[in-house]
Amino acid sequence: MERTILIRNAKAIVTCDAQDHVYYGADMLVNGPKIVKIGAKLTDKYDEVIDATDKFIYPGLVNTHHHFFQTFVRNLKTIDYPNMTVPEWLDKIYRIFQVINDEVIYYSSLTALGDLIKHGCTCAFDLQYCFTKATGKAAVDRQMEAAKLLGIRYHAGRGTNTLPLSEGSTIPDNMLETTDEYLEDCDRLIKLYHDPTPYAMARIVMAPCQPINCYKETFSETVKFAREKGVRMHTHLGEGENQIMVDRWGKRTLDWCSDLGFIGDDVWIAHAWELLPEEYVTLGKAGTGISHCPAPAILAGMPILNMKELQRNGLLVSLGCDGSATNDSSNLLDSMRMAWMMQAFYSKERGGCITPYEMLKIATANGAQTLGRNDLGSLEPEKGADLFMIDAGKLELTGTLHDPKNLLTRTGVTGYVDLTMINGKVVFQDGILQNVDERKLAREGEEVCTRVLREPCEAFHNLD
Repeated sequence: MERTILIRNAKAIVTCDAQDHVYYGADMLVNGPKIVKIGAKLTDKYDEVIDATDKFIYPGLVNTHHHFFQTFVRNLKTIDYPNMTVPEWLDKIYRIFQVINDEVIYYSSLTALGDLIKHGCTCAFDLQYCFTKATGKAAVDRQMEAAKLLGIRYHAGRGTNTLPLSEGSTIPDNMLETTDEYLEDCDRLIKLYHDPTPYAMARIVMAPCQPINCYKETFSETVKFAREKGVRMHTHLGEGENQIMVDRWGKRTLDWCSDLGFIGDDVWIAHAWELLPEEYVTLGKAGTGISHCPAPAILAGMPILNMKELQRNGLLVSLGCDGSATNDSSNLLDSMRMAWMMQAFYSKERGGCITPYEMLKIATANGAQTLGRNDLGSLEPEKGADLFMIDAGKLELTGTLHDPKNLLTRTGVTGYVDLTMINGKVVFQDGILQNVDERKLAREGEEVCTRVLREPCEAFHNLD
């Protein structure tokens, strides 16, 4: 039998719904995985009560681009990303990626997902493209295992790279697969994990890593197979590869993808730093979304997306942390703040800045829409009970409480939230992950990182 939870006496509930409702001094009734009611002094029966006095409640954040496995290649003195060229970075980082095994995948995924949960993320997408002899084909399975243990909704992007170095790829040959291998494993994963029903905890996305590192057939067959199976598609696009594509194919990356059918409202792309204004129009008409990842854009000195222009062209923009090799963090609250500050920097010459609240909706409602989740992204009856709370009674927030909609992004609330609920279950509260022995997992993960990566891997030479 599904349990009913009454969240009582919230100072404010910021819904991020279509009408941008904010409820003050309100209760929320949750039954099983979904929200039933929001209102003042609800009298319905309940099995459990959560006291939300002095709390602001927000919809759970939705992360639309990440690479969990990279959490074990963070904070490396030998990989100083801001001071390296892209070829230098690739040479260093791919030597490490080649020895990652399924243990690293599992514990690095726990690390990233735990970080996301602690900072209010309730639904996460990851593009897993690290498939080698060391990882085997179990990478997504281990990620699903980690997500289930922590209790977070997980959309797994089954990535691949198929083009060898000898034909212009940047990927080492032992990180390649054939298109048939990739499609076969996508079929296995969809049958095993993809749940298209409302409030689903797991879904599969077909996500060839990059056009420059795949054969044309990898993308065309992805389009055919994904639409046959009813799953979404994703890739990296517009992050510096366009000249390579023009030299190789005589056309820019978006045109290449469009010709293959890899465009539409079931597709979203990561980054889009170097897209042209006319390409915004193309994406807007197609309904293809963009996952904006501010941290790597800043670290690499890439162009800052013009969100006002994207909005004018009807583009769906969501938010991603991106991989830890170019972020070192899985904190989507921090990414949200960073993204808004980036917009503010150029706001005068671009005709204004989006509001902090608009950035919150990009990280919630837009993220859910990007992943095809009309059951998530806002707090209203029949939506999934995915939310987080912050304590508005703390001294450091004094003087800000008149505007809970803009508060998070504008004032830089980027630390741990007070509570995270996913699918109607509390998974993080008062600084503690509820489903696991966190310190035990941390010890185990550190041992795996040392044994598999630090000690035996030549890619870590001169680390100290």
